[in-house]
Amino acid sequence: MKIIVPMAGRGSRLRPHTLTVPKPLIPIAGKPIVQRLVEDIVKVANQPVDEIAFIVGDFGAETEAQLKIIAEGLGAKGSVYTQDEPLGTAHAILCAKPSLEGNVVVAFADTLFRADFTLETNSDGVIWTKKVENPKAFGVVKKNDQGHITGFVEKPQEFVSDEAIIGIYYFKDGAYLRDELQYLIDNDIRYKGEYQITNALENMKNKGSIFTSGTVNEWMDCGNKAVTVETNGKILGFVQSDETLVSAEATVENSEIIEPCFIAPGAVIKNSKVGPRVSVGANTTVENSTLSDVLIQEESEVRNANLTQSMIGNKAKFDGKFSTISIGDYSVLE
Repeated sequence: MKIIVPMAGRGSRLRPHTLTVPKPLIPIAGKPIVQRLVEDIVKVANQPVDEIAFIVGDFGAETEAQLKIIAEGLGAKGSVYTQDEPLGTAHAILCAKPSLEGNVVVAFADTLFRADFTLETNSDGVIWTKKVENPKAFGVVKKNDQGHITGFVEKPQEFVSDEAIIGIYYFKDGAYLRDELQYLIDNDIRYKGEYQITNALENMKNKGSIFTSGTVNEWMDCGNKAVTVETNGKILGFVQSDETLVSAEATVENSEIIEPCFIAPGAVIKNSKVGPRVSVGANTTVENSTLSDVLIQEESEVRNANLTQSMIGNKAKFDGKFSTISIGDYSVLE
């Protein structure tokens, strides 16, 4: 099986944290978003994964090398493709054209999930969905009494369904998907100026493909600061029984750690109360502070703080009495 991960978006809603780091590489509970995504898929797929293909923007050689290491750590070949301009979901997936063959999972690196990940062998594909209150903002599916998907509608302005497509798909025949995506490009079939995977899915369904939906128990967004901090807290809760979250190589002096928390190697916590739902990156110092629901990246300094619902980037410095902040890499707030 192959996993295709489109991740070329600029992450503008998560700025300033994505000005120097691509959004899928922002750490959640100590691991980049995209690493947690592919690890979860490999864990629940129940079949060998021989390749993980990442579709990136102009992220640079260091990021590409990091993505290949993530794939190799899961026993798969890592491939990296570039999407030069944002032309929609179908265009993004097709950028990995050479890898679209055999059994394929497509997973957009915008969200993390907890799901029933059964790969239904009696259908041509599985589309994972979640019921939402406002389906106008999403692509949705319509289903019949047998549970087969009968239609795909992109951001419906009139109610047709509240089952939103979360951005994770399984296809039994990756080559067939590739050909349908190519058909959209060749015939310039767009929705609001972009090539959308929902158009390809509708065409495949009309030609006889049977799609079913998968159940999502948790759908966790990483689109902006508030939901990323919330997702960090949820993931900490999910993985605390399976992962070592407080490193033995961290220094904790005269401090209280309230689980769940991630404390990376080299972090220094002094005279502080940290947690719950806090992540502290490698070689970051927290001193004389009280933190809850906070995500801090690497090599930063936080002193004299009383913070909640906050994100602090890499190599940043914060010393003050604000209660909620979002500062990016190399920022100083004193």
